[in-house]
Amino acid sequence: MTGRIDPWRAELPENYARLMEEFGISSFEEILPDIPDPMPIMRRRIIFGHRDFRRILERMLGGEDFAVMTGLMPSGKMHLGHKMVIDQLIWYQRMRGVKMFLCVADLEAYSARGLSLAEARRIAVEEYLANYDALGLDLTKCRVYFQSEDEHVKRLAFLLSKRVTLSELRAIYGFTIESNLSSLFYPMIDVADILHPQLPEFCGPIPTVVPVGIDQDPHLRLARDMAGRFQKEFGFIPPSATYHKLLPGLIEEKMSSSKPEGAIFLTDDEETVRRKIMNAFTGGKPTAAEQRREGGNPDICRVFDLYFYHLIPDDRRLLEVREMCREGRIICGECKQMAVELLLDFLREYRVKYARSLERVRSAFGDPDATDKS
Repeated sequence: MTGRIDPWRAELPENYARLMEEFGISSFEEILPDIPDPMPIMRRRIIFGHRDFRRILERMLGGEDFAVMTGLMPSGKMHLGHKMVIDQLIWYQRMRGVKMFLCVADLEAYSARGLSLAEARRIAVEEYLANYDALGLDLTKCRVYFQSEDEHVKRLAFLLSKRVTLSELRAIYGFTIESNLSSLFYPMIDVADILHPQLPEFCGPIPTVVPVGIDQDPHLRLARDMAGRFQKEFGFIPPSATYHKLLPGLIEEKMSSSKPEGAIFLTDDEETVRRKIMNAFTGGKPTAAEQRREGGNPDICRVFDLYFYHLIPDDRRLLEVREMCREGRIICGECKQMAVELLLDFLREYRVKYARSLERVRSAFGDPDATDKS
């Protein structure tokens, strides 16, 4: 039976290899040796799959123009799981010839999460754009736009919708007769986001990569189909994509803003960070004595996931911590305390940057509080 990936649910895929085979996603490992200075999340196979990334790689190696397109849905607090995309954007931004497009998916927040456009804007500015800036992304070198305000994207979405049927959308997204019209039409907005860098008003036909979690693949498949259907009119090149694994939550499922106890938010205070990590699921044994004797299992440990995805960029040190766990040379309480210290060290420095970034972003995109009062 054909599986389905849902962009709007907080579930972890059970088997990434099966999804790759079922949906025709190529292995990123095959092209990894050709990538200069790969990111840790590339080396560690966290970025595990791609569609047509070699087309982008050739442009990167040749110093030729290419585009990077990504988006954010401002529906809650920004957490560590979101950081993977920003890290990739920063990596791409160092490349010669890159054109970067960053969409604020406020229409998606309205349709899928029930937020007003004003509230979505406030969250976008304070929780996302300010954090992107603080993490090191140069927003002045990105085309940052809000879906609700961008006529290029809205017009393209309407044009593209001419060649998509309801049965196709139901097959891809699982829509039912109970789905509202905004939900049914929203995928066309997302597809227009992905393809609009190739409009003549921007770059024209250009190789474009979209770095996403595997949960966003339905939008990429539809966008690639639409690029083919409108190739004659626009000259669209099917967009490329890279796929990263989803950061597990501290307790269950993927890390999600809708499950705060399982997520580390970049704005969490120190006591909250400490509590969440101390309550995280681990691969330890019932008693410290058993763990000293038999060792733990880092492969199912959510604290080790934090090391693997974010907190320990040095591969040799990461393997050392893994072996310490497996051999019982470190027990869960000690390991959690180490994670707390690493994370708090990062957040203390980060909060200073965030305060400066928030001021810059409010100046560039408007102060939501001032807007709401007017």
